[in-house]
Order: sequence, then C-alpha cells, then structure tokens
Amino acid sequence: SCRGGRGEPVYYTEDSETVRIDTTGEPVVTLHPNWSKIYRGETITVRCEIHGGDTEWDYEWKTNSNRKPQNLNEYRIISASSYNSGNYRCKGRMKSSQHETTEWSDSVTLTVSDNEPRPVLTVSPSWLSPGASVTLNCEVEHPSAGWSFYWYKAVPDLSEKSSSYELLPDGSGTAQDSYIIHGQTHTAGYVCRAGRGDPEYHTDHSQPKFVWSADVHSAASLTVSPDRVQHFTSDSVSLTCEGNFTEWRVRKFSEDGRLSDCRRMTGSTCDINTSKSDTGVYWCESGSGEFSSAVNITVQNDDVPILVSPVHPVTEGASVNLSCSLKTQKILSNVFFYHNDKLIQNDPRGELKISAVSKSDEGFYKCQYSGRESAQSWMSVKGEQDQNSVVHKVAATMPYLESRLAGFSG
Repeated sequence: SCRGGRGEPVYYTEDSETVRIDTTGEPVVTLHPNWSKIYRGETITVRCEIHGGDTEWDYEWKTNSNRKPQNLNEYRIISASSYNSGNYRCKGRMKSSQHETTEWSDSVTLTVSDNEPRPVLTVSPSWLSPGASVTLNCEVEHPSAGWSFYWYKAVPDLSEKSSSYELLPDGSGTAQDSYIIHGQTHTAGYVCRAGRGDPEYHTDHSQPKFVWSADVHSAASLTVSPDRVQHFTSDSVSLTCEGNFTEWRVRKFSEDGRLSDCRRMTGSTCDINTSKSDTGVYWCESGSGEFSSAVNITVQNDDVPILVSPVHPVTEGASVNLSCSLKTQKILSNVFFYHNDKLIQNDPRGELKISAVSKSDEGFYKCQYSGRESAQSWMSVKGEQDQNSVVHKVAATMPYLESRLAGFSG
C-alpha cells in the first residue's frame, strides 16, 4: 500500500488499497529424517520444497545416484541401499506456464551405508560388590540421530553353543542410552540394541558384556585346582563346575576382550595347560541358564615368582596364608610382601599369615624375591555368612552331593 503527502506541515492522503504480491523462493531439498548417515534397510524421504506463493508445480530431479526419483515433490525410499547414495537437486516448473521454471536448488547429499551398525555395550562396575547397582551404556554411531534402546539379559543356551536374549524390565525402546540394574548379586551377561525411524529399523545386538561376582552362594560354583590366582606357563589347571545341573560350559573373557569357551571340557571340568593367552576371567554356565561365581586366572612367565593366593573371597575372621613361589623352587625365604603397593612384611619363612581377616585386608597383594616381583592379585574379603545363606547353599547342593556319593556305594 502507499499514501502521499505535501505542504508544511505535511498533509497526508489516505492509504491506498492493498495489493498482494506473491514471491517464489528458490527450491530446497530436504531429507526426512535429517540423519547424516542412513543404513541399509532404513526408510528415508527426499523432498523438494518451494516456499512462497500458491503456484502449482511440476518437479524435476537431478542426481548422480543409481536410482533417479520420479518427477514428484518427494521421493520416498522404503528400504535404502548404497544405490540411493548421491547428490540430489530439484527445480519447479509452473503447471500454468510450463516455460517458467525456478533455478536448480543447492545439492543435498544422501549417504547410505551397506554396513550394519553394531552398538557397543559397556558395564560398570565389571566386578560386583553383592547388591550393588550396575549401569549399562549402549553406544551407537551418530548417537544423537534418533536412536531408542533395548536392553536384554543373556541366557546361556548350551545346545546352540550360544545365548538367547531376554528383555529386561522396562527395557523396550528407552530414550536414554543407559540402563541401571539395582541390587545385582550374581554373575550375569547383558546385550543391547538400538532402533529408530518409522517403520522402526533395528541394529544387530551388541556383543555380550558381563558383570562378574565372586559370590560363591549362587546355585552354581566354580573351583580351581590348584587353588590360586597366579600360575606359571605349562601348569596343569582344572576348573570344575559344581551344582545341581547336568550340562556345563566354562567361559573365559580374556585381557584383549574376547569371549571364548573352554576347548578341553570333560563333563563338568575344563582342563588347561596354561599359556599367557589363558589369562582372564573364568566362570561356569549351566544348561539351565545359571551362572557361577567368577574367578581371575593370571599366567606368569617362568622367570618371575608368583603370589600364591586364593581364587575365591576370604570370609571375615578366617585365616589365610599367602606365599611366594618360583617355577623351580616352591618354598622361598626372605620374601617381601606388599599390600596395595605398600611393604607390609619381610618374612624369612616366605609366607604371609593373616590369622583373622578383616575388611581392611582386602586389596592387591604381590611378593618380591631376590629383586624379582610377582604380578599383583586382588584378594576379596566378604562378611561372615549368615545362617540362612549357609542353609540355602547346602540345600542347593544336596542333590549333587547325593549323586556323587552314590558313585561310591558298594
């Protein structure tokens, strides 16, 4: 609209009638949803938008992808693949005047990966104090790009030599990339996966990660012979699963993060002729889906001493002997013992005797002999067993003991 004015002071006319002018902006290509990377099988829409005016348009696309869109304002890709990757431009042509067109839009790049994303799960802590809370974190490429998360417990499946996955309570499609488990007491395995879009696209499951408990009051248990954390190379070590179950496997999580099964399993016993690669965390899984307590095994070079310490937690008030040993000499004298890197005893008899263990004795121990030092091992101290847990443990193992005793009849 406009108006005129003249004179001093200025005299103004009335405003003119209003005239509407429609302007047509440049076309813009948009992606819906606008994620920086799309994975094979996801659904994506490439849209040409021309802002301003109420003109009706025909659309034209230009792309270097292997699949060209139809001349519509949007191109919906139901199941994307790398063939859809490329740069997309569009322009509009007036339906009422076909010779009048917009300029070409700027290019938008669509990247479709044929690699399937695999989330990475972390657990904290890895070793449990009984009843502690455990936090699971699930990480996916491009974490801000619309992912929701699914959380599962791993259930051993010995027949398939694998595990099945059981959804955790309220573990379906959570918005947060973390999940907290309260009151965890036993060794357990977990996996996660992620999903996004409509229809929802799901990633593969993550590799399983474990939280380990040294608690020996689960329905399954693991014993190690000889009963010590540290071993020399070429030692013969037996790991035996115990409990009221018929099928077992012993699993190992090695220092390099690999999960594997025992290669020499005879019945419920895994036999190892140790090498450095056998260092790791070990536990038993039963055919009924039970996990045993977990133990650390460390394999040392033959030219250094080893600390002889128990693989399972020591009960408060009990006595424990720690000693130092060489491959060629089991009994050493004038040995230095360290607790959490602090020298606590120089014993001419080569052993450290704690007559009544307390919680303050928990920690890392190592020994030193003739200038050579062992690796350090953690000694865990647990509270005194209450009567109910003892009764529960005995009741759980009675059928197993009866079956063992039956073998001696006659």
